[in-house]
Amino acid sequence: MVLNFSDSTDLLANAEKKELYQKLVAQIIKDFGLANIYIDLEVDILPEGLISVLREKIYRLIMERFSEYLNLLYIVDVPERAFKEIKVTDVVEVADQVTFLVLKRELQKVWLKEKYS
Repeated sequence: MVLNFSDSTDLLANAEKKELYQKLVAQIIKDFGLANIYIDLEVDILPEGLISVLREKIYRLIMERFSEYLNLLYIVDVPERAFKEIKVTDVVEVADQVTFLVLKRELQKVWLKEKYS
């Protein structure tokens, strides 16, 4: 599976097409739980809602609980190379870019589990 998506919406549309969307949401809930970060998500949330909730949660973590934000990135296993490529403009834009990186890595995990299990 090629993970070259233009944005979060494109990524989630692809996940729905490959019938991995609900597993993706479940993986996100699991990893946030492992990081001891509460996130208010249901498995049947719409893609636009998922992006919105994730972006808001990541924004709050960056602004208010930075060490927990870093721990989340470690647990999700966002590649350091990708993280370093983020263009720092303002916190809202950074949160949007990190949301995309988290979704991309979580989809990769789900796809790999699906393929090799």
